[in-house]
Amino acid sequence: KVTVKNTCKFINNQKGFETLHDWLEKNHKLKEIPLVILLEPTGVYYENCALYLSKKGYKVCVVLANKSKKYFQAMGLRSKNDKVDAQALSRMGAEQCLEEWHPITEFYYQLRIMTRHHQSLQELITIQKNQLHAHKNGMYQNKFVEKQTNKLILDLTNQLADLKKKIVEFINSNPEVKAKVENVASIKGVGILTIAVIISETNGFQNFNNSRQLVSYAGYDVVENQSGSHTGQTRISKKGNSHIRRILFMPALTVVTHNVAPFKNLFDRTYAKHFIKFKSYVAIQRKILVLIFSLWKNGEKYDESKYFVEDLAMAS
Repeated sequence: KVTVKNTCKFINNQKGFETLHDWLEKNHKLKEIPLVILLEPTGVYYENCALYLSKKGYKVCVVLANKSKKYFQAMGLRSKNDKVDAQALSRMGAEQCLEEWHPITEFYYQLRIMTRHHQSLQELITIQKNQLHAHKNGMYQNKFVEKQTNKLILDLTNQLADLKKKIVEFINSNPEVKAKVENVASIKGVGILTIAVIISETNGFQNFNNSRQLVSYAGYDVVENQSGSHTGQTRISKKGNSHIRRILFMPALTVVTHNVAPFKNLFDRTYAKHFIKFKSYVAIQRKILVLIFSLWKNGEKYDESKYFVEDLAMAS
């Protein structure tokens, strides 16, 4: 049985973190038992607190909201407020052996800021182009609005080009990362931006021991729906990093469109089994991700005869 000994509120700033640290030291009576701090992520607003506590030597665990929500439902909790959530999280931390959180290094954090900004700019350009298209096909047009929209699209496009150059320069500023990126770029269809997104979203693969963990983190793990005589659809979970799945769409499309032999062969074979193009493209995305991970970890360039061991798990 888990008993709540004490509760308190803290401000989410440096002074509040120091107060929290003092409160933890005061209430942690059994020093021989390690203290586990469980946090629920709220955008980026949990990061400074998690980093502060991690540097103080605490075991910090960050549990995703959907996971904690299901745990709360299993406990039979119907009400939701800060006090109830805090008590439920404390119980969850006490009952379960959760994976320790490790902060992303500053280099990859800075790179992630730039790659996510790149995605935002691309989305803004798409929105403006769609609005311009709708405006031109309306009953009446406004030249002033059209001119401003065109100017905005041009400005955003120029910003996008400048940002891409900055991303390349930033990668080249780190010799070790630059060498590994060049190795990964030897895969046909995989560009610098694709690699930048993947390594920034995974902290340079520092917290991954094998490709299975990475596949799950990216949301490419297979989910079955089977019970007794019922056999439902097998699909990927998509409960992972959407930035990785998004950036791998074009490389997968490129290698298949340009008939890059190993990938095209895998595409054709999986497509022949279920006749669903989307599933076959997902299999290619997953294969590219695993290849990038292998090349990065081994510090080698892509060699088709060595690395392309066909994985038919996604084809089933």
